[in-house]
Formats: sequence, C-alpha cells, structure tokens
Amino acid sequence: MTYTATIILNRNLPKETNKLVEHLKKYDGNFTDIFVIEAGSERNNLSKYCTWYNNSPEVMKNGLRYVRGMNFGLANLWKEDNWKKYDSFFLITNDTKIPKNQKTIITLQKLLKKHPKVGIISPCSQKWGEKKLIGYNSIKYFWFIHNNAYFLRREFVDQIINKKKPYLKNFLFDGNNFRGYLSESELIAKAYANDWAAAITTSVFAEEDENLLLDKSSVIKTETYKENIKLYVEEGLKWMHQKYGFNSKWQMMQYVKLFYDQFFEYFPEYKKFKI
Repeated sequence: MTYTATIILNRNLPKETNKLVEHLKKYDGNFTDIFVIEAGSERNNLSKYCTWYNNSPEVMKNGLRYVRGMNFGLANLWKEDNWKKYDSFFLITNDTKIPKNQKTIITLQKLLKKHPKVGIISPCSQKWGEKKLIGYNSIKYFWFIHNNAYFLRREFVDQIINKKKPYLKNFLFDGNNFRGYLSESELIAKAYANDWAAAITTSVFAEEDENLLLDKSSVIKTETYKENIKLYVEEGLKWMHQKYGFNSKWQMMQYVKLFYDQFFEYFPEYKKFKI
C-alpha cells in the first residue's frame, strides 16, 4: 500500500486549518500522515494539529510563504528520517477547499500508480479553463499548473532536492524566490527535464479560497491581496531575471514548453494525454 505525507501550511487561521485536517482524516486518514506547519502564527492562533512551529523573528514578521513553508516541512521529514516512509507528498495551504465527501488522497495515489511517468499531479479547480480540456473524470498532462494543491511522487522529488543542506531556503523549491513567483513553472520544468510529466485530473477537485486573503489579511499578518500581487510580480521578476536572464513570464513559459514537447518525443506512448 502506498502512503502519503500531507503538509499543510498555516499562519494564524487555526479554524480553517483544523477543518481541512479533519476532512482529510475522515476521508483519507488510512492513506496519509498529516503535518501542519505554523509559519509564524501567534501562540493563540496555533492549529490544534500543529506539528512544527517556526517562530523565528524573521518568520514571525514575514511568514514562510509557500516555497519556504514546503521546504521547511519536507526538510523536517528528511532530517527526522521519515522520508522513505512515504511514496508521495501532498502540499497544500490552509486556504484549500476540498469538496464534501471527496476521497482525495487515495484517488491521487491510484492515478500515480496508473500513470507511472507522472511526477506531479494536481486536482482540478471548478474555476479553471483546463476543466473543459480534460473532460469528465479524466487526466491530461500540462506544462503549467497553478500550485494550490500539488501531489508529488517521491521518486521524482528524490531526483531534484538539495540533499546536502536541506533547509527552508533550499530544498525542493528556491527559497530566494520568497513569494513563489512562477515556482510551479520551475518545478514543472525540472519534472519534464528529468522525464516526469505534470498532470491535472478532474477525478478530484480542490479550490483556493481567495476570500481568506481578501478578508483576513490583517489576521494572517500579511499584505492586502492587492499589495501581495504587486510584490509577487515585482520581486518575482527580479528573481527570475537574476537566475535565468528572463525578462517576462512568457519567456519562462516557453522554457517549460520546450521540455514538455521534448517529453512526448521521448515517450510517444503518452501523446494521448497531451493537450
């Protein structure tokens, strides 16, 4: 039986985090261990399911955000020698909404088994245009996927992590990209470059509750939604130019697309899953 480590990132929203944990425990509890990261939450706002609490001065002030938060959780699994216990990792934030009665993790585990070259798989969102491209209860391989809920095969992750110095700024993601600008594209490029595909499925769904950032930014202790988007782009473009020499997101997209197209040249038997 395959087993998954689910990592949930929280900052000052224990009610939402607890609800998400309890849903996963109810419908997927036999298939996953759940780890909750507290990214600089106030002590009275910790989830009752807290696993790791990062309360360093820097994190208390700025939080961890997605890339550093997931690096922090995954690196802890590595350091605690729990890594090989899991065949996959489910990376989500506390603003993830999963449909009522949905068995998410077992479904994604079965899809990884059925698709041996998929390293990344994401539940679709009801709001995404990709839903029409995929069709009902199906799967397609993509070269861009929003990162609100990533399910990763450990065999793929093993190939790209920084094993020598696992910590929040450098493990799976590049922590210098603080707000995670196009971090999903960078990860997908690494997947296809290493002969792994990235997929979206309509067999399960997950939504991002943007209202939490819109309505509770002061509670989360972060910038407003509008300011966050502005900084995400401004800081991200500087990071991307410094690392890749790219001057627009479209250059990064083309970079990923090259690896995507190359994958189907090497593995033509999967062309039926190409968009």
